[in-house]
Amino acid sequence: MSDNTIAAISTAPGVGGIGIIRISGKDTFDILDKFFKPKKPQKIEDIKGYSIKYGNIVDKKGNIIDEVLVSYFKEPKSYTTENMCEINSHGGIVIMNKILEIALENGAILAEPGEFTKRAFLNGRIDLAQAEAVIDIINSKTEKEADVSISQLEGGLSKSISDIRKDILSIMADIEASIDYPEYDIEETSNKKIMMFLDKIDNKLKKLEDSFYSGKILREGISTAIIGRPNAGKSSLLNLILNEERAIVTDIEGTTRDTIEEYISIKGIPLKIIDTAGIRNARDEVEKIGVKKSLEIAEKSDIIIAIFDISRELNKEDLEILNLVKNKNSIIILNKIDLNIDLISEKIKEINRPIIRFSTKTGEGLENLYSEIEIIFKLNEIASNGEIIVRNNRHKFLIKKARKNVIECKKTIKSNMPIDIISTSIREILEDLGEITGESVTEDIINEIFSKFCLGK
Repeated sequence: MSDNTIAAISTAPGVGGIGIIRISGKDTFDILDKFFKPKKPQKIEDIKGYSIKYGNIVDKKGNIIDEVLVSYFKEPKSYTTENMCEINSHGGIVIMNKILEIALENGAILAEPGEFTKRAFLNGRIDLAQAEAVIDIINSKTEKEADVSISQLEGGLSKSISDIRKDILSIMADIEASIDYPEYDIEETSNKKIMMFLDKIDNKLKKLEDSFYSGKILREGISTAIIGRPNAGKSSLLNLILNEERAIVTDIEGTTRDTIEEYISIKGIPLKIIDTAGIRNARDEVEKIGVKKSLEIAEKSDIIIAIFDISRELNKEDLEILNLVKNKNSIIILNKIDLNIDLISEKIKEINRPIIRFSTKTGEGLENLYSEIEIIFKLNEIASNGEIIVRNNRHKFLIKKARKNVIECKKTIKSNMPIDIISTSIREILEDLGEITGESVTEDIINEIFSKFCLGK
């Protein structure tokens, strides 16, 4: 444990009902005693952990700064496993900063970003994958994303990695036996058993690696571009999805000249909806830039919603849009069905993409649109059975690296390399997986991970 006692504001800046100042370290209660005056004084040894005391924060002159509640957490039963307290003050940056300043004047030092969670990791309360789940919970945009992060915080991913490491250690035991007792000539038997275990390990790692696609959707959302020629109903569709007047809608063509981006949630999955400039032969330089940007976004998006006004004949721009979406994840929207027009162009039918009859005026077809997106991305299957989902790029890289080392290890065995060479290859797999949970990670990586946390966490 560190000798320093750290302090920081744990609530977000701004005005609020309650603010929390957190202190952790071996001198926590000695420091607190200098500026917290409880209404019913007690010796620290008589105060139970997980208890709260009511009183006042005072400065060195004895002036009352705020009326507070202080939560006491005694080592090792705290977030950091150290002595720790949380001062629940009135919200507001002035009061919270003043209390923090008093704590620092009385012996605490300002915590670094993520240092409370870093101490929880270094003191063995959580592993590195669990620590990273904390920031994922904070940054979650949907309930499902938060659920997956909580599962990781509770050790879901760590247990999967631990199980694979146990398989590897079992292999290592056989290898050590081959090295220590060469007279028994068990190498050939061991090699067969090692290959069997490596296949088993590779299957488990592949399942984790494949889950990253779902993790990416949970973390980043589905990038969804709405494209169409001017006045096809793109901005009206965006406003309907968001249930607010986010985009300007007029009868004048070319109103939208830049992209508009907003997030919504479907089945607990974030959709990044991007309304683009109308596709047409632009009349000025600004609109040209907007149209070019629309085409670039459509190319990069996960799915395209192509909207067509069925009250108008298809023109050159419509055909260009159909050509753009025919080989991509896309949904065709036929807008203005409220006009009782039931014609579908053969050109639209030919590209064989889902077609939804729609009215941006009445909202008819909106639920069908959501259902189609759900089917395309199999949203009902993501995190539905409590399966482990890898969301972190660092974890994906290490799992991929471990799988590569599994393949290399198999090649080593097939090449009839000495058993000690095989042992070295297997140890590399163990190292890769140990970096995920923090068992074989460098200090630089640890510092980089926790630098991404907010102050007070």
